[in-house]
Amino acid sequence: MEMDLTKAKKAYFLGLGGIGVSAIARMFLLEGKEVFGSDTADTEITQELEKAGAKIFIGQSADNIPADTDLIIYSIALDKFAADFMKEVRMKFKNVISYPEALSIISRDKFTIAIAGTHGKTTTTAMIAKIMMDAGLDPTVIVGSLLSDYKTNFIAGRSKYLVVEACEYCRSFLNIHPTILVITSIDSDHLDYYKDFEDIKNAFKEFRSKLSGEGVIVGDQSDSVVKEISESAPKIVDSSSFYDSSLHLQIPGNHNKRNASVALAVALELGIQIDDAKKSLSNFGGTWRRFEYKGETKEGARVYDDYAHHPEEIKATLQGAREIAGEGKIYMIFEPHLFSRTKLLLNEFAECFKDVDEVVLTPIYPAREEFDPSISSEMLAGKISNTKAQYEDSFQSASDYVTNKAKKGDIILVTGAGDITNITKLLLS
Repeated sequence: MEMDLTKAKKAYFLGLGGIGVSAIARMFLLEGKEVFGSDTADTEITQELEKAGAKIFIGQSADNIPADTDLIIYSIALDKFAADFMKEVRMKFKNVISYPEALSIISRDKFTIAIAGTHGKTTTTAMIAKIMMDAGLDPTVIVGSLLSDYKTNFIAGRSKYLVVEACEYCRSFLNIHPTILVITSIDSDHLDYYKDFEDIKNAFKEFRSKLSGEGVIVGDQSDSVVKEISESAPKIVDSSSFYDSSLHLQIPGNHNKRNASVALAVALELGIQIDDAKKSLSNFGGTWRRFEYKGETKEGARVYDDYAHHPEEIKATLQGAREIAGEGKIYMIFEPHLFSRTKLLLNEFAECFKDVDEVVLTPIYPAREEFDPSISSEMLAGKISNTKAQYEDSFQSASDYVTNKAKKGDIILVTGAGDITNITKLLLS
């Protein structure tokens, strides 16, 4: 029997800085619960939660958890990379569940619109949420970024609808109960967990099998992999038929028009008029760290911050940047994310920067992984041959290198899924 989250009065969140875990914490704060939590670093996300009333500890220790805590929700990364710590927590406390398990409980009684895919799911989730809110459908929203128009990753709705970003890492999306399942794209990623591309596809097929007889799958059926995953779904909606090259968006890139086509397909499925949905999208402000404009350097170069950390995402981001760069140059500062991803996709990374005038690489952000001496950003820089590549061993030196080169009319892209966003402050200071 699943736990009843409404009965929890005092909750503790392990890995509170994670974008998903933090959304549940914010939900609990809005419900008037006492919220405590911890993470390994102080970030913008933890700071905002602290402002909202959470009590936060930096560093993971079971001693920080109040004895009368009646629910603990944790990031699944801790099971693999802090196994002894999690064993201690489970010995001390009774009600300990993962973030995906919490999502399962939240979605079980909702009309759930789950947005899955290796690329584009955050922006697509936010687009669908924007359309639904503008249409008065009042959804609950859990998204893997901060919505620019609301400065939060959680919206508390009062209707039957739940719009949720569904993460494929460790098959965590299998905990969600979708009524409408969106597949944006499927690519080789998270190969530190999945055996190969077939394993990834099998996970998505298993997720598709969770659709009920009334369920709908939405995706681009001209994509052979998405089409394969869609087979046997009760109802299939081809989002490619909703693609509009003339659609006005505030965020650049053809990939965002494809994201918009998926959002429009979902809108029609919910009974929203297409013209109303397009009007909503024309006012869509984007999300945190998805080609987010940060300001200008003292020389007048425009600075954008982006979460792209996979070769296909980098290529899409650069295509969008080229749309607005005009005659200006594009400089990218890239922080590779995970030793395993950099190593397994080394050849793909070496080829993906061809549309940038110069790329500056900083040290690999390890996240959940141990140091691996067999791969480094210096190795990647040496393998890039289709554009100029430079390695810098610190954010300060990378910032200095680029600001000495980028002039008015140029674009600086700060890119990666780690802490590279902090370099924007150096570029703009």
